[in-house]
Amino acid sequence: MSDRSSRALLERLIGFETVSRESNLELIAFVQRYLADLGVECELFHNAERTKASLYATIGPRDKGGVVLSGHTDVVPVEGQAWTVDPFRLTEKNGRLYGRGSADMKGFLACVLAAVPRFAERKLNVPVHIAFSYDEEVGCLGVRPMLAELEKRAHKPRLCIIGEPTEMKPVLGHKGKLAMRCRVKGAACHSAYAPYGVNAIQYAARLINRLENIGEELAQPEHHDERFDPPYSTVQTGVVTGGRALNIVPAECEFDFEVRAVPGFEAQTVAERIESYAQAELLPKMRKVHADADIRFEPLNAYPGLATPPDSEAAQLLAVISELRDFGTVAFGTEGGLFTRAGIPTVVCGPGSMEQGHKPDEFVSVDQLGRCDAMLARLVEHIARA
Repeated sequence: MSDRSSRALLERLIGFETVSRESNLELIAFVQRYLADLGVECELFHNAERTKASLYATIGPRDKGGVVLSGHTDVVPVEGQAWTVDPFRLTEKNGRLYGRGSADMKGFLACVLAAVPRFAERKLNVPVHIAFSYDEEVGCLGVRPMLAELEKRAHKPRLCIIGEPTEMKPVLGHKGKLAMRCRVKGAACHSAYAPYGVNAIQYAARLINRLENIGEELAQPEHHDERFDPPYSTVQTGVVTGGRALNIVPAECEFDFEVRAVPGFEAQTVAERIESYAQAELLPKMRKVHADADIRFEPLNAYPGLATPPDSEAAQLLAVISELRDFGTVAFGTEGGLFTRAGIPTVVCGPGSMEQGHKPDEFVSVDQLGRCDAMLARLVEHIARA
Protein backbone atom coordinates (compact mmCIF):
# COMPACT_ATOMS: atom_id res chain seq x y z
CA MET A 1 0.00 0.00 0.00
CA SER A 2 1.24 3.50 -0.78
CA ASP A 3 -0.04 5.22 2.37
CA ARG A 4 1.75 3.71 5.35
CA SER A 5 0.56 6.22 7.93
CA SER A 6 -0.88 4.94 11.18
CA ARG A 7 -4.28 6.40 10.26
CA ALA A 8 -4.39 4.64 6.89
CA LEU A 9 -3.28 1.38 8.46
CA LEU A 10 -5.88 1.69 11.21
CA GLU A 11 -8.54 2.11 8.54
CA ARG A 12 -7.46 -1.16 6.95
CA LEU A 13 -7.26 -3.02 10.25
CA ILE A 14 -10.71 -1.92 11.44
CA GLY A 15 -12.14 -3.22 8.17
CA PHE A 16 -11.33 -6.78 9.25
CA GLU A 17 -14.16 -8.08 11.48
CA THR A 18 -11.91 -9.93 13.90
CA VAL A 19 -14.44 -10.51 16.68
CA SER A 20 -13.00 -13.28 18.85
CA ARG A 21 -15.54 -15.87 17.65
CA GLU A 22 -14.40 -15.29 14.04
CA SER A 23 -11.17 -16.00 12.19
CA ASN A 24 -8.41 -13.39 12.12
CA LEU A 25 -6.59 -14.94 9.15
CA GLU A 26 -7.52 -12.21 6.65
CA LEU A 27 -6.02 -9.56 8.91
CA ILE A 28 -2.92 -11.68 9.51
CA ALA A 29 -2.51 -12.24 5.76
CA PHE A 30 -2.70 -8.48 5.20
CA VAL A 31 -0.03 -7.84 7.85
CA GLN A 32 2.13 -10.61 6.42
CA ARG A 33 1.97 -9.08 2.92
CA TYR A 34 2.63 -5.61 4.27
CA LEU A 35 5.74 -6.77 6.13
CA ALA A 36 6.95 -8.86 3.17
CA ASP A 37 6.82 -5.77 0.94
CA LEU A 38 9.24 -4.17 3.43
CA GLY A 39 11.54 -7.20 3.44
CA VAL A 40 10.40 -8.52 6.81
CA GLU A 41 9.71 -12.23 7.22
CA CYS A 42 7.02 -13.58 9.56
CA GLU A 43 6.25 -16.72 11.49
CA LEU A 44 2.68 -17.83 12.13
CA PHE A 45 1.42 -19.80 15.11
CA HIS A 46 -1.98 -21.32 14.29
CA ASN A 47 -4.65 -22.64 16.61
CA ALA A 48 -5.49 -26.35 16.45
CA GLU A 49 -8.28 -25.75 13.91
CA ARG A 50 -6.00 -23.50 11.81
CA THR A 51 -8.73 -20.85 11.75
CA LYS A 52 -6.65 -18.26 13.62
CA ALA A 53 -3.00 -17.34 13.91
CA SER A 54 -0.58 -15.24 15.89
CA LEU A 55 2.18 -13.49 13.96
CA TYR A 56 5.80 -12.99 15.01
CA ALA A 57 8.40 -11.05 13.06
CA THR A 58 11.94 -9.78 13.68
CA ILE A 59 13.60 -6.65 12.29
CA GLY A 60 17.35 -6.46 12.86
CA PRO A 61 19.91 -8.97 14.13
CA ARG A 62 18.65 -12.41 15.15
CA ASP A 63 21.48 -13.21 17.56
CA LYS A 64 20.25 -10.76 20.22
CA GLY A 65 17.16 -10.56 22.41
CA GLY A 66 15.60 -7.25 21.45
CA VAL A 67 12.32 -5.48 22.18
CA VAL A 68 8.88 -6.96 21.47
CA LEU A 69 6.01 -4.71 20.40
CA SER A 70 2.92 -6.72 21.16
CA GLY A 71 -0.82 -6.50 20.72
CA HIS A 72 -3.90 -8.59 20.05
CA THR A 73 -5.86 -8.64 16.80
CA ASP A 74 -9.26 -9.72 18.16
CA VAL A 75 -12.05 -7.37 19.23
CA VAL A 76 -15.25 -7.73 21.25
CA PRO A 77 -18.69 -8.05 19.60
CA VAL A 78 -20.89 -5.11 18.61
CA GLU A 79 -24.28 -6.86 18.85
CA GLY A 80 -26.71 -5.12 21.18
CA GLN A 81 -24.74 -1.87 21.15
CA ALA A 82 -26.17 1.40 19.83
CA TRP A 83 -23.49 2.45 17.34
CA THR A 84 -24.07 5.65 15.38
CA VAL A 85 -21.38 4.75 12.81
CA ASP A 86 -20.42 1.55 11.02
CA PRO A 87 -18.24 -0.24 13.62
CA PHE A 88 -16.11 -1.92 10.95
CA ARG A 89 -15.43 1.16 8.86
CA LEU A 90 -13.21 3.95 10.13
CA THR A 91 -15.09 7.22 10.67
CA GLU A 92 -13.28 10.46 11.54
CA LYS A 93 -15.09 13.21 13.43
CA ASN A 94 -13.67 16.13 15.38
CA GLY A 95 -10.23 14.61 15.80
CA ARG A 96 -11.54 11.18 16.76
CA LEU A 97 -11.24 7.93 14.79
CA TYR A 98 -14.26 5.71 15.39
CA GLY A 99 -14.47 1.95 14.85
CA ARG A 100 -14.47 -1.32 16.74
CA GLY A 101 -10.96 -1.93 18.02
CA SER A 102 -9.74 1.62 17.39
CA ALA A 103 -8.74 1.92 21.06
CA ASP A 104 -8.58 -1.75 22.05
CA MET A 105 -6.20 -2.17 20.37
CA LYS A 106 -5.81 -1.81 16.61
CA GLY A 107 -4.62 1.76 17.07
CA PHE A 108 -1.39 0.46 18.53
CA LEU A 109 -1.07 -2.25 15.86
CA ALA A 110 -1.41 0.45 13.19
CA CYS A 111 1.30 2.58 14.80
CA VAL A 112 3.65 -0.41 15.01
CA LEU A 113 3.12 -1.22 11.33
CA ALA A 114 3.58 2.43 10.39
CA ALA A 115 6.94 2.40 12.21
CA VAL A 116 8.25 -0.66 10.35
CA PRO A 117 9.73 1.28 7.38
CA ARG A 118 11.75 3.37 9.82
CA PHE A 119 12.89 0.26 11.70
CA ALA A 120 13.76 -1.53 8.45
CA GLU A 121 15.85 1.29 6.97
CA ARG A 122 18.04 1.66 10.05
CA LYS A 123 20.90 -0.65 10.93
CA LEU A 124 19.59 -1.69 14.30
CA ASN A 125 22.04 -3.00 16.89
CA VAL A 126 19.13 -4.39 18.87
CA PRO A 127 16.26 -6.15 17.07
CA VAL A 128 12.62 -5.17 17.21
CA HIS A 129 10.11 -8.01 17.30
CA ILE A 130 6.44 -7.74 16.37
CA ALA A 131 4.00 -10.08 18.12
CA PHE A 132 0.31 -9.93 17.14
CA SER A 133 -1.92 -12.50 18.88
CA TYR A 134 -5.48 -13.83 18.65
CA ASP A 135 -8.15 -14.52 21.29
CA GLU A 136 -6.83 -12.17 23.95
CA GLU A 137 -10.38 -11.06 24.70
CA VAL A 138 -11.46 -14.59 25.63
CA GLY A 139 -8.64 -15.55 27.97
CA CYS A 140 -5.29 -14.59 26.41
CA LEU A 141 -5.33 -17.85 24.43
CA GLY A 142 -3.44 -17.12 21.23
CA VAL A 143 -0.27 -15.73 22.76
CA ARG A 144 0.46 -18.88 24.75
CA PRO A 145 1.67 -21.18 21.91
CA MET A 146 3.84 -18.37 20.57
CA LEU A 147 5.42 -17.76 23.99
CA ALA A 148 6.00 -21.48 24.46
CA GLU A 149 8.12 -21.44 21.31
CA LEU A 150 9.97 -18.24 22.20
CA GLU A 151 10.95 -19.67 25.58
CA LYS A 152 12.93 -22.40 23.80
CA ARG A 153 15.04 -20.03 21.74
CA ALA A 154 18.62 -19.13 22.54
CA HIS A 155 17.93 -15.45 21.92
CA LYS A 156 14.44 -14.81 23.19
CA PRO A 157 13.38 -11.17 23.56
CA ARG A 158 14.81 -9.15 26.45
CA LEU A 159 11.64 -7.18 27.12
CA CYS A 160 8.17 -6.43 25.80
CA ILE A 161 5.96 -3.37 25.36
CA ILE A 162 2.24 -4.16 25.09
CA GLY A 163 0.24 -1.35 23.51
CA GLU A 164 -3.07 -1.69 25.34
CA PRO A 165 -4.82 1.69 25.65
CA THR A 166 -3.29 3.65 28.56
CA GLU A 167 -3.56 7.17 27.06
CA MET A 168 0.17 6.79 26.39
CA LYS A 169 0.91 6.67 30.12
CA PRO A 170 3.55 4.11 31.22
CA VAL A 171 2.02 1.20 33.13
CA LEU A 172 3.90 -1.43 35.13
CA GLY A 173 1.11 -3.44 36.75
CA HIS A 174 -2.35 -4.94 36.62
CA LYS A 175 -4.32 -7.60 38.47
CA GLY A 176 -4.45 -11.24 37.48
CA LYS A 177 -7.69 -13.07 36.77
CA LEU A 178 -9.23 -16.48 37.42
CA ALA A 179 -12.66 -17.29 35.98
CA MET A 180 -14.51 -20.47 36.97
CA ARG A 181 -17.86 -22.20 36.49
CA CYS A 182 -19.62 -24.14 39.23
CA ARG A 183 -22.24 -26.77 38.39
CA VAL A 184 -24.56 -27.93 41.15
CA LYS A 185 -26.50 -31.14 40.60
CA GLY A 186 -29.44 -31.64 42.93
CA ALA A 187 -32.56 -33.80 42.78
CA ALA A 188 -35.93 -32.67 41.41
CA CYS A 189 -39.34 -33.25 42.92
CA HIS A 190 -42.71 -31.52 43.23
CA SER A 191 -42.35 -28.32 45.23
CA ALA A 192 -45.05 -29.54 47.62
CA TYR A 193 -42.52 -32.15 48.75
CA ALA A 194 -39.48 -29.86 48.70
CA PRO A 195 -37.68 -31.51 51.65
CA TYR A 196 -37.46 -34.74 49.63
CA GLY A 197 -35.52 -33.06 46.82
CA VAL A 198 -32.13 -31.33 46.67
CA ASN A 199 -32.58 -27.70 45.62
CA ALA A 200 -29.61 -26.94 43.38
CA ILE A 201 -30.32 -23.19 43.37
CA GLN A 202 -30.32 -22.96 47.14
CA TYR A 203 -27.03 -24.81 47.42
CA ALA A 204 -25.56 -22.63 44.68
CA ALA A 205 -26.73 -19.62 46.69
CA ARG A 206 -24.77 -20.86 49.69
CA LEU A 207 -21.66 -21.13 47.54
CA ILE A 208 -22.20 -17.65 46.13
CA ASN A 209 -22.67 -16.29 49.65
CA ARG A 210 -19.41 -17.94 50.73
CA LEU A 211 -17.64 -16.31 47.77
CA GLU A 212 -19.01 -12.95 48.90
CA ASN A 213 -17.63 -13.59 52.39
CA ILE A 214 -14.20 -14.40 50.95
CA GLY A 215 -14.35 -11.18 48.94
CA GLU A 216 -15.10 -9.21 52.10
CA GLU A 217 -12.06 -10.78 53.78
CA LEU A 218 -9.82 -9.80 50.87
CA ALA A 219 -11.09 -6.20 51.09
CA GLN A 220 -9.67 -5.78 54.60
CA PRO A 221 -6.86 -3.20 54.92
CA GLU A 222 -4.14 -5.77 55.58
CA HIS A 223 -4.63 -7.10 52.03
CA HIS A 224 -4.50 -3.72 50.28
CA ASP A 225 -2.12 -2.75 47.51
CA GLU A 226 -2.61 0.99 47.05
CA ARG A 227 -1.22 0.94 43.51
CA PHE A 228 -4.56 -0.44 42.33
CA ASP A 229 -8.18 0.72 42.17
CA PRO A 230 -9.86 -0.91 44.01
CA PRO A 231 -6.76 -1.56 46.13
CA TYR A 232 -7.50 -5.23 46.85
CA SER A 233 -8.39 -8.53 45.19
CA THR A 234 -12.05 -8.86 44.28
CA VAL A 235 -14.47 -11.78 43.91
CA GLN A 236 -17.73 -11.54 42.01
CA THR A 237 -20.42 -13.80 40.54
CA GLY A 238 -21.47 -12.70 37.09
CA VAL A 239 -23.82 -15.35 35.62
CA VAL A 240 -26.38 -17.66 37.28
CA THR A 241 -28.75 -20.10 35.53
CA GLY A 242 -31.07 -22.75 36.94
CA GLY A 243 -34.60 -23.93 37.51
CA ARG A 244 -37.46 -24.88 35.18
CA ALA A 245 -40.67 -23.97 36.99
CA LEU A 246 -41.65 -22.60 40.38
CA ASN A 247 -43.45 -25.81 41.36
CA ILE A 248 -40.39 -28.00 40.65
CA VAL A 249 -37.45 -28.26 43.03
CA PRO A 250 -34.56 -27.41 40.69
CA ALA A 251 -32.14 -30.24 39.92
CA GLU A 252 -29.52 -28.07 38.22
CA CYS A 253 -27.91 -24.72 38.75
CA GLU A 254 -24.68 -23.27 37.48
CA PHE A 255 -22.90 -19.99 38.01
CA ASP A 256 -19.73 -18.29 36.82
CA PHE A 257 -17.47 -16.34 39.13
CA GLU A 258 -14.17 -14.54 38.82
CA VAL A 259 -11.30 -13.41 40.99
CA ARG A 260 -9.26 -10.30 40.15
CA ALA A 261 -6.07 -10.69 42.16
CA VAL A 262 -3.49 -8.08 43.08
CA PRO A 263 0.09 -9.21 42.38
CA GLY A 264 1.33 -11.42 45.18
CA PHE A 265 -2.07 -13.01 45.85
CA GLU A 266 -2.85 -16.34 44.21
CA ALA A 267 -6.38 -16.32 42.82
CA GLN A 268 -6.36 -20.12 42.95
CA THR A 269 -6.57 -19.80 46.74
CA VAL A 270 -10.18 -18.65 46.39
CA ALA A 271 -11.00 -21.62 44.17
CA GLU A 272 -9.45 -24.00 46.68
CA ARG A 273 -11.40 -22.48 49.56
CA ILE A 274 -14.77 -22.65 47.82
CA GLU A 275 -14.15 -26.21 46.63
CA SER A 276 -13.17 -27.26 50.15
CA TYR A 277 -16.37 -25.69 51.52
CA ALA A 278 -18.43 -27.56 48.92
CA GLN A 279 -16.79 -30.90 49.71
CA ALA A 280 -16.76 -30.60 53.50
CA GLU A 281 -19.98 -28.74 54.26
CA LEU A 282 -22.49 -28.98 51.43
CA LEU A 283 -22.05 -32.32 49.66
CA PRO A 284 -22.59 -34.46 52.77
CA LYS A 285 -25.94 -32.71 53.38
CA MET A 286 -26.98 -33.03 49.74
CA ARG A 287 -26.08 -36.72 49.55
CA LYS A 288 -28.03 -37.56 52.66
CA VAL A 289 -31.10 -36.76 50.57
CA HIS A 290 -29.90 -38.02 47.20
CA ALA A 291 -26.73 -40.05 46.64
CA ASP A 292 -26.12 -38.68 43.13
CA ALA A 293 -26.05 -35.01 44.16
CA ASP A 294 -22.82 -33.31 43.17
CA ILE A 295 -20.90 -30.03 42.91
CA ARG A 296 -18.25 -29.60 40.23
CA PHE A 297 -15.95 -26.73 39.37
CA GLU A 298 -14.51 -25.98 35.93
CA PRO A 299 -11.84 -23.37 35.12
CA LEU A 300 -12.85 -21.05 32.28
CA ASN A 301 -9.76 -18.90 31.83
CA ALA A 302 -6.96 -17.32 33.77
CA TYR A 303 -3.97 -15.06 33.34
CA PRO A 304 -1.36 -13.83 35.82
CA GLY A 305 -1.03 -10.30 37.08
CA LEU A 306 1.76 -7.93 36.15
CA ALA A 307 4.14 -6.19 38.56
CA THR A 308 7.26 -5.01 36.73
CA PRO A 309 9.82 -3.27 39.00
CA PRO A 310 10.30 0.46 38.29
CA ASP A 311 14.08 0.01 38.17
CA SER A 312 13.92 -2.79 35.58
CA GLU A 313 15.35 -2.42 32.09
CA ALA A 314 11.85 -2.60 30.61
CA ALA A 315 10.52 0.18 32.84
CA GLN A 316 13.51 2.42 32.26
CA LEU A 317 13.29 2.00 28.48
CA LEU A 318 9.60 2.88 28.59
CA ALA A 319 10.37 5.97 30.65
CA VAL A 320 12.85 7.13 28.00
CA ILE A 321 10.66 6.59 24.96
CA SER A 322 7.40 7.73 26.56
CA GLU A 323 9.16 10.70 28.17
CA LEU A 324 7.21 9.98 31.36
CA ARG A 325 8.44 8.50 34.63
CA ASP A 326 5.18 8.55 36.56
CA PHE A 327 4.50 4.81 36.36
CA GLY A 328 0.96 3.57 37.00
CA THR A 329 -1.30 0.53 37.00
CA VAL A 330 -4.53 -0.35 35.17
CA ALA A 331 -7.66 -2.19 36.26
CA PHE A 332 -7.95 -4.33 33.13
CA GLY A 333 -5.78 -7.31 32.28
CA THR A 334 -3.26 -7.85 29.49
CA GLU A 335 -1.00 -10.58 28.13
CA GLY A 336 1.84 -8.96 30.09
CA GLY A 337 1.88 -11.45 32.95
CA LEU A 338 2.24 -14.30 30.45
CA PHE A 339 5.19 -12.60 28.74
CA THR A 340 6.83 -12.02 32.11
CA ARG A 341 6.22 -15.61 33.16
CA ALA A 342 7.98 -16.66 29.93
CA GLY A 343 11.04 -14.69 31.03
CA ILE A 344 10.29 -11.55 29.00
CA PRO A 345 9.79 -8.58 31.38
CA THR A 346 6.85 -6.49 30.21
CA VAL A 347 5.42 -2.99 30.42
CA VAL A 348 2.21 -1.51 28.98
CA CYS A 349 1.74 1.72 27.04
CA GLY A 350 -0.53 2.50 24.12
CA PRO A 351 -2.86 5.01 22.47
CA GLY A 352 -6.46 5.55 23.50
CA SER A 353 -8.36 4.88 26.68
CA MET A 354 -10.11 1.75 27.94
CA GLU A 355 -12.94 4.13 28.85
CA GLN A 356 -13.84 3.79 25.16
CA GLY A 357 -12.94 0.10 24.84
CA HIS A 358 -15.78 -2.43 24.47
CA LYS A 359 -18.35 0.38 24.13
CA PRO A 360 -20.47 1.59 21.20
CA ASP A 361 -18.80 4.31 19.13
CA GLU A 362 -15.36 3.25 20.36
CA PHE A 363 -12.68 5.71 19.28
CA VAL A 364 -9.05 6.70 19.50
CA SER A 365 -8.05 10.32 19.05
CA VAL A 366 -5.77 11.47 16.23
CA ASP A 367 -3.60 13.06 18.91
CA GLN A 368 -3.15 9.74 20.70
CA LEU A 369 -2.07 8.02 17.48
CA GLY A 370 0.41 10.83 16.89
CA ARG A 371 1.84 10.45 20.38
CA CYS A 372 2.27 6.71 19.83
CA ASP A 373 3.97 7.34 16.48
CA ALA A 374 6.37 9.71 18.27
CA MET A 375 7.11 7.16 21.00
CA LEU A 376 8.00 4.50 18.45
CA ALA A 377 10.18 6.99 16.57
CA ARG A 378 12.09 7.59 19.81
CA LEU A 379 12.39 3.82 20.23
CA VAL A 380 14.01 3.60 16.79
CA GLU A 381 16.58 6.22 17.68
CA HIS A 382 17.27 4.68 21.08
CA ILE A 383 17.94 1.15 19.89
CA ALA A 384 19.84 2.37 16.80
CA ARG A 385 22.36 3.87 19.24
CA ALA A 386 22.39 0.89 21.61
